Amino acid sequence: MLMSSQDYRESLRRSRPRVFVDGYAVESVADEPSLAPGVNALGLTYDFALREHLAPVMRARAGSYEINRMNAIPSTGQDLLNKLEAVRLLCQETGCAQRYLGGDGLAALRQATHRIDADKATDYSARLAAYINRVHAEDLSLGIAMTDGKGDRSLRPHQQPNLDTYVHIVERRTDGIVISGVKAIVTAAPYVHELLVMPCRSMTADDADFAVCCAVPIDVDGLTIVARPAGRPGEKAALFSGRYGQSTGVVIFERVFVPWERVFLAGEWEHSAFLTYSYATHHRQTCIAARAGFGDLLIGAGALMTEANGTDLDHSHGLRDAMVDLIKIVEGFYACGIAASVYCSHDPSGVAMPDAVFGNIGKLLMATQIYDMHRLAHQVSGGLIVTLPGPDEDHNPATAGRLSELLTARSDIPYEKRIEVARFVEDLTASYQAGWYSVISLHGGGSPDAMKMEIWRKYPLGNKVDLVERLLERGVLSDDVRKITCNRQPGRCCIEGCQVPSAPALVPLPQIGQPAARSVLPLRKTGTTN
Repeated sequence: MLMSSQDYRESLRRSRPRVFVDGYAVESVADEPSLAPGVNALGLTYDFALREHLAPVMRARAGSYEINRMNAIPSTGQDLLNKLEAVRLLCQETGCAQRYLGGDGLAALRQATHRIDADKATDYSARLAAYINRVHAEDLSLGIAMTDGKGDRSLRPHQQPNLDTYVHIVERRTDGIVISGVKAIVTAAPYVHELLVMPCRSMTADDADFAVCCAVPIDVDGLTIVARPAGRPGEKAALFSGRYGQSTGVVIFERVFVPWERVFLAGEWEHSAFLTYSYATHHRQTCIAARAGFGDLLIGAGALMTEANGTDLDHSHGLRDAMVDLIKIVEGFYACGIAASVYCSHDPSGVAMPDAVFGNIGKLLMATQIYDMHRLAHQVSGGLIVTLPGPDEDHNPATAGRLSELLTARSDIPYEKRIEVARFVEDLTASYQAGWYSVISLHGGGSPDAMKMEIWRKYPLGNKVDLVERLLERGVLSDDVRKITCNRQPGRCCIEGCQVPSAPALVPLPQIGQPAARSVLPLRKTGTTN
């Protein structure tokens, strides 16, 4: 079943989670003004899936019925490309669609449960399959509760003075487990249907109780969410983030009971690292698409601001070069996401795994260049956003008329329109919300150091050394001292027998009044399941 945004809001009203925002208890998440921009953002993921012209990327197949792409598990490189396009399209409209994390989590869980079952003779895969069927049938939104409070970073989970700084199993019963602890950074926590609780690091045998993964309804007894407002609701100057935004929450588990059918990891500590790595690989690729969508907003707003200022980019070479640099950054890291899709590998579970090197390079470029994106948007927009009068001045009889005369640039663009564009740029790049988006771009999906570590681990450096030594017709190092060059992998051009996804196909642009889609969207091949 595919829900609409209205169906989604009604489903939230049937739930009664314990949520606090800015020190007060939220009575209804769906009707809470401070969370409205976040609910709007997730609502759009539902409505876009109902639009027929977006169906090739916004929907996938699961068995005999269609599902929302945000919950789909990729099985081919084409599926990964479709996911990229869907997330970029949504984030062009919302800044961050948030719901895509659930699909990343389900993909990683399918890989991990398949592996654990083969090693431990457990039945986690069957439990997960039943759970995924429910998620698809009910079109649920899932949040990922992964990052623990962590406490003292120099100590492992079992060594913490307060064990609740990590979520862990405190009791095992015949009908399930009881968990306690805290997850510190949970995207969209107040307005999803369920949380996938996952470990955030590799565990040791002593940390076995902390190696836990399960699905928890948002309104389960013992769960409390302490959240921040989504966006800048109610602020007059927040032309974008007053409508769309993102909340994150600290989620506290106090002896929360989870039945066995919702448990997918319970002490198998040897597999915690694989689960964490699999999720990170999927999620970093998806993050690339999310920030590309945000980059589209910066590119469009910057270009529109130059027009409102009366600047001709064809003749203002400095500003034109800045626009090209902004385009280069956005399309550069997005190209890495495409490469990660094309050169994906196929896990024994049937999941298509994005290429880790390309995915991590793309995420690293995005994370470290988000500040350059803001700087370039400032450069092309000019200084008006610095001295921008507040929105109340628009209706001040003592100043509005004179400001309109003096702050108009092009005679064919009214002052009100120029100021509106400037406030939009300010909201995206110079507001409290803009700074917050920079931080989550830097650390979301792991810190830059985490990406560098994965690139170093996975990059086939040995192949490059082999190349140079072959050209030199001599070896430089003996084989027993080649630690730095031990990583050798097959050539990318034939890792999958050259079975690359089909070429993107043109999708007609929407009519006036509908959201603008990118003009090129990849279509699924006939018979593709996700």
